[in-house]
Amino acid sequence: MKVGEICNREVVVIDREAAILEAAQLMRRHHVGDVVVTEERGGTRVPVGILTDRDIVVELLAEQVPLEAVSVGDAMSSELLTVSEEEEVMDVLQRMRGRGVRRAPVVDRSGALAGILAVDDMIDLIAEQLSDLVKLIGNEQQRELQRRG
Repeated sequence: MKVGEICNREVVVIDREAAILEAAQLMRRHHVGDVVVTEERGGTRVPVGILTDRDIVVELLAEQVPLEAVSVGDAMSSELLTVSEEEEVMDVLQRMRGRGVRRAPVVDRSGALAGILAVDDMIDLIAEQLSDLVKLIGNEQQRELQRRG
């Protein structure tokens, strides 16, 4: 299955010059754990970083960094793992595991932001597939009972 088939197309974005408080408020308003930092390139929004709720808590609040002293660009993770809509989900899962990231912005062929893929999306997919397997086994058992009964 391709990433483009399961990724979330509704991505909360922010500019790197924005305030940390603005990022936190966006996360709260949209019930998400991250914002994708983008910049305009040739008329498209291109992901350049990601800021997570964990980044804010662990790197800023826990270190008692005054939030007004830093911008989103200062605090974002800029070693960004982006994935293509055309990549296979299981291949991307391996890359995410290797990099230790739970979320990856999804880009189209031109590099423009197209969505975001989170571990939660993959868990939903795998849970659905496991459920299908359970139903298959149940149906097989029913069929055997009908044939023999």
